[in-house]
Parts: sequence; C-alpha cells; structure tokens
Amino acid sequence: MAALQNKRVAVLATDGFEEAELTEPSKSLGEAGAKIDIIAPHEGRIQAFKHHDKSITVPVDRTIEEASPADYDALLLPGGALNADAMRANPQALQFIRTFASSGKPMAVICHAPWELISAGIVRGRKMTSYYTIQDDIRNAGADWVDEEVVVDGSLVTSRKPSDIPAFNREMIRLFATPR
Repeated sequence: MAALQNKRVAVLATDGFEEAELTEPSKSLGEAGAKIDIIAPHEGRIQAFKHHDKSITVPVDRTIEEASPADYDALLLPGGALNADAMRANPQALQFIRTFASSGKPMAVICHAPWELISAGIVRGRKMTSYYTIQDDIRNAGADWVDEEVVVDGSLVTSRKPSDIPAFNREMIRLFATPR
C-alpha cells in the first residue's frame, strides 16, 4: 500500500506560485497515493512562474470558499513571492492555515510561503527555514530561522528553494504518512 493511501492533501496557492514548488511535490504526493486538491481564491486556472517568467497554468479544483480544512489530512504551501504575498493578504487563506495549525495537522511549506505562516501568526517558537530573503521576517516573527535544505519541527516541514525539493518531498511524505 502507498504511504499516503486515502490521505487528502490541500495545496493552497494562487497566481504567481513557483512552478516546481507546486508541481514536483504534488507529483510525489500523488505517487505516494495521496489525493491532491489545488485550492485557490478564484475558479479556473492559476498562473505559475519559473522565478521571474510566466510558465504553465494549473487548474483549480476548489476555491477557498468551497474548501474546508476538515476535509484534508495535510496542507502544502508552495512558494513564489507573488503567490505568498497575495495569500498572506487573504483572510480566508490565513484562517484555513490557522485551522490546520490548531488541529495539529501536518503542513509542508517552501520558499516564500512561510510569509503566510507569519501573517497567520503561527511561527513563534518554531524552528524553520525559507528562501534566504525572508529570514529576517521569520526571525522578527519569533521563529528560529536556519539555513538548511529541509527542517522538520513537529507537524511542520519547511524548505528553502526548488533545488531542495528532493529533500523537501522526502520529509513531507514522511511527515504526512505519520499517524496522528
């Protein structure tokens, strides 16, 4: 049986997400047996970027209004500065994240997406990593930022950038497969 058989994973993102940080973890989750839903603030498709350049679009499965954290076993937050900055300003997205955090459900967060955790008010006292340009934001929010390819702190796994995705995927699947 696959490690994540019968697990449902919410992938919370919007236009401006970093392509590899959504597609590669989603592929690994699917290969491990998980059912993935792309959840966004709007219907239709969301625009990916490869750093500064537009790339593919990805279909949205459900809007944030339609989705309930209770329907999911785990949460993936892909990076991309535009994506993370937009999502951290979305009250529904922040409530979705807070609900996950308060329930102790596992979350995997990469690159700029820790901004969303900061705005949700859930990083104080955590050990985490991110893209290096937001390390001051993480420290100022009360977390212990470290420059490592992947960090697991309880129900949270964080990573820095696309080149760290193999380690991120490994630890994400391990965390998501851990019985709660």
